[in-house]
Amino acid sequence: MYKNLIVSDPRIALGKPVIAGTRITVELILDKLAAGESIKDFLDAHPALTRQAIQAAIAFAADILRSDRVYPVKGSAA
Repeated sequence: MYKNLIVSDPRIALGKPVIAGTRITVELILDKLAAGESIKDFLDAHPALTRQAIQAAIAFAADILRSDRVYPVKGSAA
């Protein structure tokens, strides 16, 4: 789903995953959504993006978190 929409290039955003053709990072999209910004508001603020690009960013993040690596969360019960 996101294979053509999410790219990483060391010359852009320090190599962080971005929406292809932009400097908008997956991290920024997730931060804004987590802070309560709606997809519509984000699209209004970034007219170069599409709903499909935002969904690709979310799918990319979910895919990364599905890996076998464990990410401890500070303060969580172990």
